[in-house]
Amino acid sequence: MTDITGTQSTAKLKKNLVLWHIIIIGLAYIQPLTLFDTFGLVSDGSHGHVPTSYIFALVAILLTSISYGHMIKRYPSSGSAYTYAQKSIHPNVGFMVGWSSWLDYLLSPLVNIILADIYLRALFPDVNNWIWVIALTAIMTVINLFGSRFVARFNSTIVVVQLGIIFYFVYEVYILLTQGVYADGTLNPDKAELWSLAPFWSEMTTIGALIGGATILCFSFTGFDALSSLAEETKDAEKTLPKAIFSTALIAGIIFIVSTYFIQLFFPSNATLYFNPLDESQPVMLEALGNATLLTAITGIAFKKLVLYFAVIAVLASGISAHAGVSRLMYVMGRDGVINKKVFGHISPKLHTPTYNILIVGVVALSAGFLDLEHIVNLISFGALTAFSFVNFSVISRYALRDGRTKSLKEIINYVVIPSLGFASVFLMWLEIDEMALKLGLAWAVLGVAYLAYKTRGFRYPAPQHNEHE
Repeated sequence: MTDITGTQSTAKLKKNLVLWHIIIIGLAYIQPLTLFDTFGLVSDGSHGHVPTSYIFALVAILLTSISYGHMIKRYPSSGSAYTYAQKSIHPNVGFMVGWSSWLDYLLSPLVNIILADIYLRALFPDVNNWIWVIALTAIMTVINLFGSRFVARFNSTIVVVQLGIIFYFVYEVYILLTQGVYADGTLNPDKAELWSLAPFWSEMTTIGALIGGATILCFSFTGFDALSSLAEETKDAEKTLPKAIFSTALIAGIIFIVSTYFIQLFFPSNATLYFNPLDESQPVMLEALGNATLLTAITGIAFKKLVLYFAVIAVLASGISAHAGVSRLMYVMGRDGVINKKVFGHISPKLHTPTYNILIVGVVALSAGFLDLEHIVNLISFGALTAFSFVNFSVISRYALRDGRTKSLKEIINYVVIPSLGFASVFLMWLEIDEMALKLGLAWAVLGVAYLAYKTRGFRYPAPQHNEHE
């Protein structure tokens, strides 16, 4: 690898991450507390069947995570889906996948800033939100400058406390349900429903609504695929990352399904009766729990404030991980030369991080002050679904078609059946994607095609690529 002057560069990403580092970064990126933030949107969209939408999403994610594992073993690169499609299908296809993934990754830090702003406005309604946007962006940027291992250490405590909050919240909901108490004020001690199929399936259930909810919940799992962008900083990446990606998705999925089962029982009616707006559900849920318990008003308010304070820290941790992921993707695309190498392909010799990219993402993150959660989440789902689709395609193209790995039943299952099922499950979510997100995502793709045409001189040449892992 050469630097911008054409001389040999010694600055590279440093391999210092092990399995637990990756899982912690993944869980922090996913941010388990996000189940509270998306609950209102998904409950409304799925007609009160959030856990079933999580099951639909988890099946698609686990199948796709296996495909990510196969591709990481072949191409342990920080480019993730971009690199896999580039090497396995065609450089131009890889560029378009990277371009779409860039949209997904670049918007993820913004989501966390928007969520933090929602929490902080609930705590300090008189403070200008730009103070929070600027302060949170600065913190995320500075921490990322010091490297991924520092990010993992920072996030480890945050993840443990998040899981503790979820456990406590669900436990309190469980106790209330045993007493027949519900969030809408209903008190039926003789009709307590602790075990019911209603959160999973009822006369209101439609497959389209469930898949529509799952499409939104792709956002909840975006951290699992972003872990592949840490390949060049992971020890024994070919073995470690497949385990970490699958484990992260499975752990998060179990937490989401179990938690939302009890929460859906606690909020049994139409979501619009509880949440207005639907994308600001966490403060309402905390207040409802405080009101439903036998706590004093002061204690209930203190509980709500305590959780909201921590929720700010949790989304900050998620934003830091998201910030790390997109800066690595930009680095690999810059190193390849498909975007400006001087800027995006730079690694700091001192910090061993893509400092220019980290600063650029920080500047973009400031736009969170103008945007709302629902539209950003749907746009992220567009980028995520694109990446998931082509990772599954890449397995079939690389292993089954190019390498001819279809000689045994095991190979057919691994390299044809599983990725095909993964793509099919993702395709179902494509059918339910938000119309506005689809239009904006396609507009972004058109810009990518135009840029690619310029870069390849009218498609006469393939997009440039880095050959270190060939």
